[in-house]
Amino acid sequence: QVQLVESGGGLVQAGGSLRLSCAVSGRILRITAMGWYRQAPGKQRELVAAITSSGSTDYVDSVKGRFTISRDNASNTVDLQMSSLKAEDTAAYYCNVRNTWGDYWGQGTQVTVSS
Repeated sequence: QVQLVESGGGLVQAGGSLRLSCAVSGRILRITAMGWYRQAPGKQRELVAAITSSGSTDYVDSVKGRFTISRDNASNTVDLQMSSLKAEDTAAYYCNVRNTWGDYWGQGTQVTVSS
């Protein structure tokens, strides 16, 4: 069975850094993209960063220059390095893996940035 487990979330002061990691157990065939989404209370889930199988990346405008996504295709892991964190980055962050047939999701990890 496939499981996605996020780690690295927590409480951090504004301006600080966190590194989120998503570990995939089991094998997901034909992965096309891996990414991170976030959802704050009362708001819709939004794509934060994604990386395709070819290595191209995409970021929401609000995190460009501050967040960096990386992946290891061999181990099916995806990390999100977050720097210069702001209060508005506070949200539950979810790991996502997309393949030819659909999406897999983690349970989420909370990131809280204090101002």
